[in-house]
Amino acid sequence: MSRTVLSSATKEVVIGFDQPFVMIGERINPTGRKLLAAEMKEGDYSRVQADALAQVEAGAQMLDVNAGIPLADEPKILAETIQLVQSITDVPLCIDSSIIEALEAGLSVYQGRALVNSTTAESEVMERVLPLVKKYDAAVVAISNDETGISEDPYERFKIAKLIVERAQDHGVKPEDVVVDPLVMPIGAINSAGKDVFRLIRRLREELGVNTTCGASNIGFGLPNRHAINNSFLPMLQCAGMTSAILNPLHDGLVPAIKAADVLNGNDPNCANWIKTFREPPAEGEGRGGRRGSRRRRG
Repeated sequence: MSRTVLSSATKEVVIGFDQPFVMIGERINPTGRKLLAAEMKEGDYSRVQADALAQVEAGAQMLDVNAGIPLADEPKILAETIQLVQSITDVPLCIDSSIIEALEAGLSVYQGRALVNSTTAESEVMERVLPLVKKYDAAVVAISNDETGISEDPYERFKIAKLIVERAQDHGVKPEDVVVDPLVMPIGAINSAGKDVFRLIRRLREELGVNTTCGASNIGFGLPNRHAINNSFLPMLQCAGMTSAILNPLHDGLVPAIKAADVLNGNDPNCANWIKTFREPPAEGEGRGGRRGSRRRRG
């Protein structure tokens, strides 16, 4: 049974078939956030700090950290961001960059065992990223596209994922340390996108034995009330066998939906996580046994 073990300096998180679903907070990413990008470029990480703390408070077990800012020193900014986030939270990080120098800068300062986001099946990309993953004893997100782009055919995306898993082993990276992103397509453009990804996740789990992740919000791209689609989609992904996702835990209703799916899938033994998260504290003057003076008298 595949278990991808990740850690910070003090905390371990396991992505696995029998584990609670791992929520990877997506907010520390300047893409599409002009103010955050400008601040990070100037060395102002106050918004990064606020986003990190808010996501962990909301329930994220890991955080994705991205510093992709045009015309900026991405290796320096990514390393500084990782050091800051690790100084204020204890959750493991997903180090997110398409620039190999930035990935190495981030990995070189990281304390623990990181998840590297990401490699594709493009030969040049694999030959640069996979040795780095092995060097720093990390795990890696494998995105199911290659030199030809993203195929709409889920069977083609399975073949691409299998190729990455095999190539990773050639570099000494075990299958349990490859977390496959099967690529979620927008349902508004491809009506079968939901069913396709469910089938693909099952194959990845049953035939390759790998854990999976995705950017789940892609499913509702361009549609109204997109968050409602996401809140339904993620529990369905869990039922299909997906074990983690990069998402925004601050969206209303998303975390309860995921934790409920953990309960219903049997990945929250004795409903312990659910109870810990949602049990209402006793009202003032009440103890665990109920209202004071409510015990029946003997005699």
